[in-house]
Amino acid sequence: MKNLEIETVKKILEEFVKDTGEQLELILIGGLALQLYGLEDRATIDIDAEVEKGDLFKLFHFLKEKGIPADLSENIAGWSVVSMPEGYRERAKIVLQENNLVIKILDPYDFVIAKLRRGTQEDFKDALFVAKRFNLNPEKILEHGELAIKNSIKDTALFNFKNRLDIFVKELKEEKKS
Repeated sequence: MKNLEIETVKKILEEFVKDTGEQLELILIGGLALQLYGLEDRATIDIDAEVEKGDLFKLFHFLKEKGIPADLSENIAGWSVVSMPEGYRERAKIVLQENNLVIKILDPYDFVIAKLRRGTQEDFKDALFVAKRFNLNPEKILEHGELAIKNSIKDTALFNFKNRLDIFVKELKEEKKS
């Protein structure tokens, strides 16, 4: 499987819009978003995104024909028992807007929460990179985490998320001291 670069993905998405004549608006998450946040050597083989406008299934099949795996949804909040903080779509930042294509990335605080929801070791590192890169306030990260919990269905998985959130904030505070 070939590593994807953000510039290649932009061209492919532009091609999709040109070929279909459709509008496409999406929020990139995962490895491609990390490239846009400034982590240049972050390898990824797929496109993870929330499709806000456009035909998700048509896009999925288009990418599949190009040999590009994709995990697409109309609601990334549903990817975990832990929801996304309310308002994450409104806070998303536009990184490309031309013709019928709009590409966004999550606000850095929301990205950290998205990564901590899944909670793998790689996710933790990704979240730490973004938190340090954008000098995120640990207390504000906690606030975003509480918003995510508030929007979530009641489930014991929330205890694990809260634990990951607390560990993450503690580690970030320690790194800021040094």
